[in-house]
Amino acid sequence: MSATLKPYLSAVRHTLTAAMCLENFSSQNVERHNKPEIEVRSSKELLLTPVIISRNEKEKVLIEPSVNSMRISISIKQADEIEKILCHKFMRFMMMRAENFLVLRRKPIEGYDISFLITNFHTEAMYKHKLVDFVIHFMEEIDKEISEMKLAVNARARISAEEFLKRVSIGYAVAVNAMAEFLKARF
Repeated sequence: MSATLKPYLSAVRHTLTAAMCLENFSSQNVERHNKPEIEVRSSKELLLTPVIISRNEKEKVLIEPSVNSMRISISIKQADEIEKILCHKFMRFMMMRAENFLVLRRKPIEGYDISFLITNFHTEAMYKHKLVDFVIHFMEEIDKEISEMKLAVNARARISAEEFLKRVSIGYAVAVNAMAEFLKARF
């Protein structure tokens, strides 16, 4: 873990731990309904102040707590066009399998790459510190995964380009020799 990543992840960990004081809270509008208040936004008094933790302008985390749920939205570093494409494809791949990740949302919040929704039912069924560890581990590993994919794409592109240029140069040499033979025979 890099020296600049450690304080960033530490701030995210402490904020998540503090914000994860979720409790069962039934809807104030409909009897026997318990919806995540951060999603339905039915009562302003049930929403807590959202927190943005930013490492730089491209890498940030938005934590939106409420009385019975919290939404964690993550913006992942994308330095160039290849990283943007890889990040988009990888996030799309994960969000299509959101039912396998209990806390993953199918659609991220506008301006972020991926979002998690943790409700009071998740905190009752799972350990809170393990949920925090999962989010932090995800944030650590996603940069590594995208960097590895970028290296693999660049390696394949280099091999393809070398092979293409070999064939083009061989084809060019054959064409030059054929033209020289034609000119010798003609004159």
